[in-house]
Amino acid sequence: MNLIILSGRSGSGKSTALRTLEDAGFRCIDNLPVSLLEPLMLAHRNSLQAKELDLGVCIDARSGDLDKFPEILARLKLEDVNIQIIYLDAHSPTLVKRFSETRRRHPLTSADVDLQQGIDMEARILASVADLATLTLNTTEISDKELSQLIIDRVLERQDSSISLLFRSFGYKRGVPVDADFVFDLRCLPNPHWEISLRPLTGLHAEVAAYLGNQPRVLDMLEEISSALSLWVPRFVDHDRMYMTIALGCTGGQHRSVFFAEQLATRFTANYDNVLVRHRELERNTRVKD
Repeated sequence: MNLIILSGRSGSGKSTALRTLEDAGFRCIDNLPVSLLEPLMLAHRNSLQAKELDLGVCIDARSGDLDKFPEILARLKLEDVNIQIIYLDAHSPTLVKRFSETRRRHPLTSADVDLQQGIDMEARILASVADLATLTLNTTEISDKELSQLIIDRVLERQDSSISLLFRSFGYKRGVPVDADFVFDLRCLPNPHWEISLRPLTGLHAEVAAYLGNQPRVLDMLEEISSALSLWVPRFVDHDRMYMTIALGCTGGQHRSVFFAEQLATRFTANYDNVLVRHRELERNTRVKD
């Protein structure tokens, strides 16, 4: 049986994630009090009607008894249940903007607490859940559709219980991905941007791959990063890590980082079943054109 616990600050996409689980056949419950998590799971597992269904629950700042969550989770892990905790978040200005645009009331606001204060308070209340998350997703720059697909790719379509590796390219000019476990800076390498014929292309094009593949410094760094990950990823697996995000960054996120993400994903696919590649800036450019 699989139990997926969703949590995160309001406006971060929990409802979208819960709907995605429900569409995949999970029995889903929103805003569950933490004190009911253990009896719900046990009752669900023992129910003849529900025993074949996986369970998805959403816990938010209104759930109560959040200080007991680590203790309850420890007891649940003693049962024959595969538990994942997915924590969703976004930058505070983005959450403020989302509430302002939808004109929804934040659950923690009151006559004495404004929207920004409620959002900040929510982060503190949910800290015990966030610290135990097996996967943290930052939804600042992704749409509901993209979040749903990310849940499908990283959570629902994972093969068996092996670790899920995500290689993400990005551009430093737009900031480092906040959910990255490893970050590698590629800005010291030769930049195809300064080759006029390569400038409009990306690291997905054969011409750019050939250019970078002929640079000794590029090959040295590729080998060094690959060796480091080959050494340390298994150590995280030994400690029951379920997800890892490896971020590769260059200046604009178009050439070097894309090339490295693709190369590393190809290498690690040989030894790991759950390997994904995402290119943040290329995906953003596609959204802008659409």
